[in-house]
Amino acid sequence: METYLKWIYPLKKHNMIPKHAFIKQVASCMLPTLPATFYKRVDEGSIVLKKSQSFHFTQTGIVLEEDTTPIPIDVVIFATGFKSDESFAKIFKSAYFQSCIFGSSSPFYRECIHPRIPQLAILGYSESPTNLFTTETRSKWLSHLIAGNIKLPTIQAMEEDTSKWETFMRKYGDKTYKRSCITFLLQIHSNDLLCKDMGFNPRRKSWFIPELFAPYVPTDYANL
Repeated sequence: METYLKWIYPLKKHNMIPKHAFIKQVASCMLPTLPATFYKRVDEGSIVLKKSQSFHFTQTGIVLEEDTTPIPIDVVIFATGFKSDESFAKIFKSAYFQSCIFGSSSPFYRECIHPRIPQLAILGYSESPTNLFTTETRSKWLSHLIAGNIKLPTIQAMEEDTSKWETFMRKYGDKTYKRSCITFLLQIHSNDLLCKDMGFNPRRKSWFIPELFAPYVPTDYANL
């Protein structure tokens, strides 16, 4: 896949080849979309790609740390990211509850219940290539929990489970990426756990041939 992307896009020409592997990019749910005419605009000069640790503005443009000549520009785009853990932590006035959120990319049991704050459910913290499907499945799990059909494990057991997920995500994903990401076979394993909690068979296909060879899709979980 890396070879194919380097072939169809002029990444080397514009010094845009990432230092990390493609598998780490996908495993972190960082999946950018590229407009069809993006690199055409780069070749024309209407889009300027620059890497820099620092910069400052002047009356005529912007100066990067390694340059002395201002670059004339009309618009600067800051790719600053989004600190979702801060948004959740600020829900609480208690410093203790705030500290429960910080420090982990996967602080939630089943990606929606914090072991130390089981009265609060967070849906949408974890990402995947299909976020709607991921959130919908957990919404069904949460409805079973509220109805009393699911009993949560002990705090210690939930924290051990979240720690295992954290270790796995950090192993295969970008270590600088804070947010949880569920991709590839991890998505299937996650849904298997949710199905078992709700009392459903995690094998969602009608018979063993598609179970072995057909991909899992959202419709397989429609009757949960």
